[in-house]
Amino acid sequence: MNVKEEFFNRKKNELDVSLNDVQLKAVLQTEGPLLLLASPGSGKTTTIIMRIGYLIEEKGVDPRRIKAVTFSKASANDMKERFKRFFPNLPPVEFSTIHSFAFEVVREHFRRVRTPYQIIEGDLDLEEQSVGDSDKLLLHKKIILKKLFKSIVGENITEDKMDELTTYISFIKNKMIPSDKWSLIPVEVPEAERILREYELFKKSGHSKLLIDFDDMLTISEQVLGGDKELLRMYQERYDYILTDESQDTSMVQHAIIEKLVMEHGNLCVVADDDQSIYSWRGAEPSYLLNFKQVYPNAITLFMEQNYRSSRDVVSVANQFIKRNKNRYDKNMFTKNPPMNPIKIRSFADNVYQTKYLVQEIQKIENLAEVAVLYRNNSSSIALINEFDRAGIPFYMKDADNRFFSHWVVEDILNFMRMTFTDKRSDILEKIHLKFNGYISRQQMAAVKEINNNESVFDNLLNYVQLQDYQVKQLIGSKETFEQMKGMPPLQAIRVIRDRLGYEKALEKICERLGFRMEYLIGILNTLEEIADTLETMEQFANRLKYLDSVLKNAKSSKGQNSVTFSTFHSSKGLEFERVYMLDLIEGNIPSLNDIENTALIEEATRLFYVGMTRAKQHLEMIVYRERDGKKVKESQFVAGVRDIMNPPKIIPKNEVAKKEIKSAYSIPYNPNSIKSIAQLKIGEMVKHRVFGRGELLQIDGDVIEIGFSRGIKSLSIETCLELGLLEPM
Repeated sequence: MNVKEEFFNRKKNELDVSLNDVQLKAVLQTEGPLLLLASPGSGKTTTIIMRIGYLIEEKGVDPRRIKAVTFSKASANDMKERFKRFFPNLPPVEFSTIHSFAFEVVREHFRRVRTPYQIIEGDLDLEEQSVGDSDKLLLHKKIILKKLFKSIVGENITEDKMDELTTYISFIKNKMIPSDKWSLIPVEVPEAERILREYELFKKSGHSKLLIDFDDMLTISEQVLGGDKELLRMYQERYDYILTDESQDTSMVQHAIIEKLVMEHGNLCVVADDDQSIYSWRGAEPSYLLNFKQVYPNAITLFMEQNYRSSRDVVSVANQFIKRNKNRYDKNMFTKNPPMNPIKIRSFADNVYQTKYLVQEIQKIENLAEVAVLYRNNSSSIALINEFDRAGIPFYMKDADNRFFSHWVVEDILNFMRMTFTDKRSDILEKIHLKFNGYISRQQMAAVKEINNNESVFDNLLNYVQLQDYQVKQLIGSKETFEQMKGMPPLQAIRVIRDRLGYEKALEKICERLGFRMEYLIGILNTLEEIADTLETMEQFANRLKYLDSVLKNAKSSKGQNSVTFSTFHSSKGLEFERVYMLDLIEGNIPSLNDIENTALIEEATRLFYVGMTRAKQHLEMIVYRERDGKKVKESQFVAGVRDIMNPPKIIPKNEVAKKEIKSAYSIPYNPNSIKSIAQLKIGEMVKHRVFGRGELLQIDGDVIEIGFSRGIKSLSIETCLELGLLEPM
């Protein structure tokens, strides 16, 4: 037995870890550049750790001369723990994020050139900005940007716009886009380019120290390594082997840093999956992987395609699904796991029913820790939280987003409700006076604020403020509406606010002026109605919102307990569950309208959907519906693609011999107008069955369809219906 065999046999005995042929090649390929393309569930972390252990134990490499760079802090910690478990007697290896390595370089550079600096990024509750050390708070990235936006645009920035602005800045830094090209980057934040220029200027000259954010760590590190040969040589000589994980999420500036580090020895192992690259919006560069050989001409490429995680049902469909994309390595994920449950596609009349269905299904499950509910946007989680909390089902959220409860639309609705308790407070009216059909101008609002007689603000407007003739009737009507709303159940009150008080029309004008998405704001209102449903008073509604806000803030504390995981598709990457439910799978959501119009974006949305699918071990359900927020919607083209993979359209013989055989076998006349392909079956559409009559197609589940007829719901074989020509379109 040679040394290599001894190492692998020893690890098999110690850890019960055995590697397949490709994994073995990856461990043994220690010299030169290696691109290891790892499909979901292919055991990449185990392979990485075994490779590092092999370098140390069998090749005699000093652990301090190995550097492993990961995308996230959680991933770095996971690899560190796994290494310690696999090789408890070996000295530690450096596992870190690219940001922490970049900061080490930046810190060493500033020490050498004696430049004082201050980091201006990290966790900060912007709602508490007036509390504590004001100087420190003023020197936080978001506070600086908030002030710049106010001074340049003239309005307060919303949280959504702040997110878009910081994403825009990160994208430019990570893509290494020169300043003369900033104007070419699309962004919906007003004056974004000017704000960025002012921000960069402020960081350099607005304080006694140089101010740097997390993106600056990367750009400065790359510039320093490119310009300071002595410092570059120091880091090049420190490490003999570099390994990068999750490299499909790595940006151009990050790739540039790694290139400089390995320039001398070329011992670079890049572990990635181009099919799971889902972060281009923040600067990730998946095309770098496709062009890897251009940077490293002598690179070896290995494909880890065997999936150990999921059942054959999930793996075979997911493998076919990702082939929709053209800009990818030609991989074929496979598994030796047996089939378990075919992927289920559930269709409901309305989005409200999907949450109720989930509650009913998950209440039957004992091991909740193996259940995940996935969605594209965080806004989908609010209805889930409300229903699951009511049902007493515990849940965990990796990245809880509380912005819903502080959103200005939510605050508007609460202020409308506060006006039903007392209409004497001008401070409440001031917050909503431009958002209902009283048509109160800013000047009129300022005038009424000067009146302190403890009378109705509407009476004060009517009696003491100069009004236009048309306003009198509107204000009298508004006052009466608020009085009628007193004591009204919150669901009814919200509908009055939206319609009779004209809040929705006001939102339309705000969207036109400020660029908000109307459908997003309508979604918030509809979610508020779902929360208000069954509540009797507006006080209960306000308390419910406050309570759900606290529930959401505490959602992280359920980690490791017997609780369901709620997660976006993005945040689910790297996780796995026995049962996965994918929600809100409608066109316009995934893929989004922007995705549909752009080839690169539609491929990224496809990868995102693929990531969601491959989280499932045995049970995967996809949920669609036909109506949302009172409007008809279409199921996602991705769901339609999955259905076609599971049930390929069957070609019905068209020659006369085939027709006669069908007639003879079943004594049913051939029907030239019948539905002949599963692709023609559309959930929610009316069909005519030659035996049962007219009915609505309710669901397609595997090889069975459910049709609602006047005499009840029938489950019918798709194959039989198509072969016999039993169904006709209406």
